[in-house]
Order: sequence, then structure tokens, then C-alpha cells
Amino acid sequence: MKRVLYTDFVSTEEILLELMENKDIKKAITRNNLYKFWSKTVSEKFAQKSRPYSMMGGGIMVIACENAIVAQELMLQKTQILSKLQPYLKSLKMNVKDLKFDPKKWQID
Repeated sequence: MKRVLYTDFVSTEEILLELMENKDIKKAITRNNLYKFWSKTVSEKFAQKSRPYSMMGGGIMVIACENAIVAQELMLQKTQILSKLQPYLKSLKMNVKDLKFDPKKWQID
């Protein structure tokens, strides 16, 4: 029986470093980190009925909402939400200029 030697393994650290050099992966991780802060910027009631969905060009973050009523209520609070997001945006070096609330994007997990 022939003996197989596995000597050219790549370490997990090397793989992660290579992945982190990819711009798209960096961007996705940064956006995901921002999305985690959504519940800290809106009340618990709205955190359960809305969630970040995606980013559009020009610094517009799309928020999926459970229904049109939630979207309207969040629209009325947009200025306050954006100001609460600012510390997180600065720490992640991101620029979000506007929020778009869309009940059509809501999906039940």
C-alpha cells in the first residue's frame, strides 16, 4: 500500500488572510456588522418587524418591513434612526445617507 504524505496544507489563518484581501468579502462583512446594529437603533417593537435588507448605490440602505404601516412609522423616524446609526457607521467607516423602507422585501424566516 502506498503511503500518502500530506505536507502542503494551508493554515486556516492563511485562508482567512487571503479572503480578507477580497474587496467584495470585506464589503459583505462590514455590511453584515452594520446590520447587526439595527436593533440598537430602533425600538424593540420595530426591530422585530423590520430588518436591513441590502445596500443600494449612493449610500441608501434598504430596510425590509413587515407591512406598510411599519414602513410608514419608520419613515417618520428616519432622521432619528440615521442619527442613531452614525456612531456605528463611523466605526465601520461606512456612509449611509438615506433609508428606504420596503414592505415587499419582507421574508419570514
